[in-house]
Amino acid sequence: MGLQLQMKLHSTTYNFSLQYTHSHENPSNPKLPLSNLIFRSPSTPRHYQSLFPLFSKPHSSKRTIKALRIVSDYSVDKDRVAESPAKLLRRILGSPGIHQSPCCFDALSAKLVERAGFDCCFVSGFSVSAARLGMPDAGLISYGEMLEQGRLITQAVSIPVIGDADTGYGNAMNVKRTVKEYIKAGFAGIMLEDQVSPKACGHTRGRKVVSREEAVMRIKAAIDAREESGSDIVIVARTDSRQGVSLEESLWRTRAFADVGADVLFIDALASKDEMRAFCEISPLIHKLANMLEGGGKTPILDPSELEDFGFKLVAYPLSLIGVSMQAMQDALASIKEGHIPHKSMPSFDKMKEILVTMKKRSYMPPLARDLHKKLSEKPLTLVWLLESSMMDIYFLWLGCSLSFDEYVKMRSVIKLLESVMVPGSVINNEQVPNLIVSDSH
Repeated sequence: MGLQLQMKLHSTTYNFSLQYTHSHENPSNPKLPLSNLIFRSPSTPRHYQSLFPLFSKPHSSKRTIKALRIVSDYSVDKDRVAESPAKLLRRILGSPGIHQSPCCFDALSAKLVERAGFDCCFVSGFSVSAARLGMPDAGLISYGEMLEQGRLITQAVSIPVIGDADTGYGNAMNVKRTVKEYIKAGFAGIMLEDQVSPKACGHTRGRKVVSREEAVMRIKAAIDAREESGSDIVIVARTDSRQGVSLEESLWRTRAFADVGADVLFIDALASKDEMRAFCEISPLIHKLANMLEGGGKTPILDPSELEDFGFKLVAYPLSLIGVSMQAMQDALASIKEGHIPHKSMPSFDKMKEILVTMKKRSYMPPLARDLHKKLSEKPLTLVWLLESSMMDIYFLWLGCSLSFDEYVKMRSVIKLLESVMVPGSVINNEQVPNLIVSDSH
């Protein structure tokens, strides 16, 4: 038994052939209906010759998705592969002009950065520490917490995101692991610094840096990790030696970072325009990052055009979003306490929902979605419908393909319709579910 449905994904119409069976059968039973939906783990090769079962995480012991995948002599069509976040960031950095990069701290702030039209954004360690721990950036936020926060952020936006990795969370071996995990989390870039651990907040007194050798070794380890991963992640090499030692030392270190392969150079807490010019003269072919620390940093606050004249390619604004958020919350709380509800700056509920559900079309699709999209373009898709599986199990299959929010909602409505009519022993035909034909307007 089965039925046909149609759906438009990524501006292309696909025909779906849906078949279903009881899920208590042996998943390796060759009599089970087969699905041509591609499921791929990071460890599997791009070419498949075999047929084998896939298991999703069950919601209970009785609810386990069983699907079979079969692909013969399949490989990715390179002409149709969308660029990765790192390649997109490299393309942005290679384009004319200077690029502003506000610093976010969670998925919502990242979506607001994207919504405002910025090309990329940073994840600020200070802001994440403030949002998650209510504490300043003093080495308190852990590797796992930054990684978890980063995954949520990169999944929420289509613009490339640069992650703050502090000291790399240990020695050179730790740096390699950190870089590889940041790549898996979806970061387009990673910033590594040369402070000792535990680190101190930027632009503060008393910061100490590791030796030249160890500082360079960290960046070299990051480059090695990138090559081992087959990634294009952008390595941002930061030195805090301007405050910790001297301007001359910071210039020497950035030159050494460039020599081992860093993509972007950054000296924290440059104290004057002359120092900023001197920095931009180092390794002129390597991109330079300016940090406009709002509200009292050491570095002069300059407009983007002046920074571009100096030779900077990227400018970060680390405190604007977290600082304004803190002030806005204090104002709202004061307003509530005085009985003024809502606060005058508060958007309507509909406006908030609009911001939360708006998601741009991704310019990057992970390998699973990439393979699915190519396969759907070639032939109709056959899904296996398991009568005893929960509707949420089906969601997992589609969310793993990184659908947009609108596409997710439409697929959810399809599954709800199917669940309402597909009961054990029933006979389904298209007339019973006329609303199965779904289209997308974009």
